[in-house]
Amino acid sequence: MEAVITIDVLRRAGADVTVASVEKRLQVDACHGVKIVADALISDCADTGFDLISLPGGMPGAATLRDCGILESMVKKHAADGQLYAGICAAPAVALGSWGLMKGLKATCYPSFMEQLSSTATTVESRVQQDGKVVTSRGPGTTMEFSVSLVEQLYGKEKANEVSGPLVMCSNLGDKFIMAELNPIDWKCDNPQILVPIANGTEEMEAVIIIDVLRRAKANVVVASVEDKLEIVASRKVKLVADVLLDEAVKLSYDLIVLPGGLGGAQAYASSEKLVNLLKKQRESNKPYGAMCASPALVLEPHGLLKGKKATAFPALCSKLSNQSEIENRVLVDGNLITSRGPGTSMEFALAIVEKFFGHCKALELAKVMLFSSQ
Repeated sequence: MEAVITIDVLRRAGADVTVASVEKRLQVDACHGVKIVADALISDCADTGFDLISLPGGMPGAATLRDCGILESMVKKHAADGQLYAGICAAPAVALGSWGLMKGLKATCYPSFMEQLSSTATTVESRVQQDGKVVTSRGPGTTMEFSVSLVEQLYGKEKANEVSGPLVMCSNLGDKFIMAELNPIDWKCDNPQILVPIANGTEEMEAVIIIDVLRRAKANVVVASVEDKLEIVASRKVKLVADVLLDEAVKLSYDLIVLPGGLGGAQAYASSEKLVNLLKKQRESNKPYGAMCASPALVLEPHGLLKGKKATAFPALCSKLSNQSEIENRVLVDGNLITSRGPGTSMEFALAIVEKFFGHCKALELAKVMLFSSQ
């Protein structure tokens, strides 16, 4: 989440973002089974000048970044040249701190690494902390704020506001997460099997947040490519690798099928007869299904999958919904249907799914672990 959200938001601002692998190959297996394909190996970037170097967290990822000599040299030279650098979650303590780049600075990180960070920096519990040319942040649930802060440092406040608007970010981030529910039915399930389709043009933040959060809850998440190969190029050019092709995925049954958004991705879902038929069977069986952002309006509505249901969607596409009476809700559950609005509601959307399957206590526990909610 920390890697993909940062890449996505910076690219929305128009930044030329290079995703560099410090492994021996371009494909990186992230800590919750999400597979990302980098743009380049770190060795290819050693002689390139950057305006920002930003390190995501995650363990052992942050330790692998720390132990990469090429990256350490790059960041140290970058800092010596007075350029902007940043880290989130474990990275400020494990990598930046161990390289001696946090001395005398106010900084934050993931709570369990605060003691380690305190040996090299003045620790604060801010969700995002800027001190001079260094920006630090706490964890997955603070990444969107962190990323918008980086946009502000690079481009100014006006651009940051321009980028954050379409994200549909929460105005009281870190306070609470709430879903609106109509016609409640029980979804509870010991080991839910959940299908998350992805396609070229899928919104990468939405896909990755859904997959990551549900896997943290110990749901069995199958990521299926609607394209003819496993690797897809998402809406902001992040390359993601699915677990299986849709042709394989349709052979199984699911306790939930959930569609991320992204204009191109939603169009691909709507054009996939196999996926639409699977969704129709899911609805006919009264089993849960859901969608967010562009997908409720461009996939569910045209195929009759919102008939008799109330839903929400990305604000600019809500006019396509036949029933708009509940569109202002950030997350809306209507019986066996769950819908949501955009990238900035993805965490709430995923946590609402966790709540429906595993209960409120589990959702709250995850929200706190990810630093999304403090309550």
